Amino acid sequence: MDIDALRTFVTVAETGQFQAAADELWISQQAVSKRIAVLERHLEVSLLVRTSRGSRPTLDGQVFLPHAKNVLNALDQAELAVRPGSRPLRVDVLNRRIAPAQAVYRFYLSHPEMNLDAVTLSDENAVQAAQAVLDGTVDASFRALPASQVPAGIRAERLLDAPLELLVGPGHALASESSVRPADLAGHRIWIPGIRRGSEWEAFYRALSEAFGLSIDALGPHFGDEALMDALADSASLASLVGSGDRYLWPRNHDLRRIPLREPTPVYPHALLCRSGDEHPLLAALRDHLRTTRPRTPDGAWTPDDAWTPDRMGD
Repeated sequence: MDIDALRTFVTVAETGQFQAAADELWISQQAVSKRIAVLERHLEVSLLVRTSRGSRPTLDGQVFLPHAKNVLNALDQAELAVRPGSRPLRVDVLNRRIAPAQAVYRFYLSHPEMNLDAVTLSDENAVQAAQAVLDGTVDASFRALPASQVPAGIRAERLLDAPLELLVGPGHALASESSVRPADLAGHRIWIPGIRRGSEWEAFYRALSEAFGLSIDALGPHFGDEALMDALADSASLASLVGSGDRYLWPRNHDLRRIPLREPTPVYPHALLCRSGDEHPLLAALRDHLRTTRPRTPDGAWTPDDAWTPDRMGD
């Protein structure tokens, strides 16, 4: 169906005059007549009848008119949805409870007029998430991606370091400590269910284990955050690790303790990945917000190696 003809029919029906429709559409009256004729031939019905006072829809035209308006409105909305600056900025935050999601939420609170959509590609590793950015599935993604794995066409800027904290129940041997050194965790069982083989967080925790002689495992099925909190609350030996900006909830009677890690402080280095030279207009505002509001990285912070630490990669 000819969209121009459809729009012309609606305009004639609303103005009641072929000439008025021609003026509104910036075409000739003859062009209006041709478009209406094309549409009527396509539908095999008469849509308009001319009178001494102008033109009005026939009975078929009256039935067709609201549907034609709906089609044109849908087309207008489709165009608006992909117009630069109009469609939502889609940001992969990996998990809605962790620091990147909280940072994007704070950005939204400070810019409520901006069109934003936080999504989670939790089943994708960093390389796959970078490909999703390149493919346009999302505009940006927070990932800990070593410099050697940043693909061509991706800009990666380290904008959010998440210091790790020990999470234990009230009966744990370290529950009363105000801070703990990573080396002091040697011999304690640290359980982080859901670590997926081949993911960037598996590489991070493997490096952390090797650096400080820790026992970190992901054994057993992951039944969700609530099950993890229940297990920690009931155990005198089990511990887990969370980011300082993560928002996990548990019942008050669990009395779980978050204990900062010091000397050094391991940090999970979230980088914001986006396409080089082809950015959503809101990305600059998000990047500026993260630069000015991100918490200061602790002195003596630890990351796996230098390949994880550049502020900018792949520009």
